[in-house]
Amino acid sequence: MNAHYLQHVPFEGLGSIETWLQSRRAAITVTKFFEDPALPDPADVDLLVIMGGPMSVNDETGYPWLAAEKEFIRNAIEKDKAVIGICLGAQLIASAMGAAVYPNREKEIGWFPVTAEPVGDADDRFSFPRELLVFHWHGETFDLPEGALRLTRSDACENQAFQLGWRVIGMQFHLETTPDAARDIVHHCRDELQPSRYVQSGAEILGAEDSNYAAINAWMDKVLRFVTDS
Repeated sequence: MNAHYLQHVPFEGLGSIETWLQSRRAAITVTKFFEDPALPDPADVDLLVIMGGPMSVNDETGYPWLAAEKEFIRNAIEKDKAVIGICLGAQLIASAMGAAVYPNREKEIGWFPVTAEPVGDADDRFSFPRELLVFHWHGETFDLPEGALRLTRSDACENQAFQLGWRVIGMQFHLETTPDAARDIVHHCRDELQPSRYVQSGAEILGAEDSNYAAINAWMDKVLRFVTDS
């Protein structure tokens, strides 16, 4: 498997996804937009993982590589590649496929549950548990792309996760987060921790039990297996 990931800031890396890829002896390559915006030929990619970041998908003036990135994502989806988008990554998928991305009514930062949408017995739809406690760090949301199925929602954000076709899943939340990754994002983005209904303090975020991380990482593995069918 040839896996390529798109990284927008140094402190938001693959997290637990790297362990899963290594266990399958995948070849891993990366585009680090903060260093070099060069992109591979999407035909050479089996799995595309789009990471998070503090910028907006609409900030093409400040981040001119966003336009090329969205075109690359759209091409990968049209070529039926397995694609996973996390936080900003999910918003980029939505934007690349023609949906609007805009500020959510609430910022959602910390450990909050998402609730699964009923999807019936269809074996071509990914099923999250009825309720899952996950890690969030987002202030924007999106309309669903045409043909997408909403998979989860939360009290703070209507469109939390979606599936497009068989091989594309976008998630506002972070299932890949490890304790080290949580410490990194709290350190670099601490100024966003302004008290509100759905924003926890740094101490609350970093006080999460190891079992919280184990649970979300296990679900990240399930999402990866689903889109890659492995």
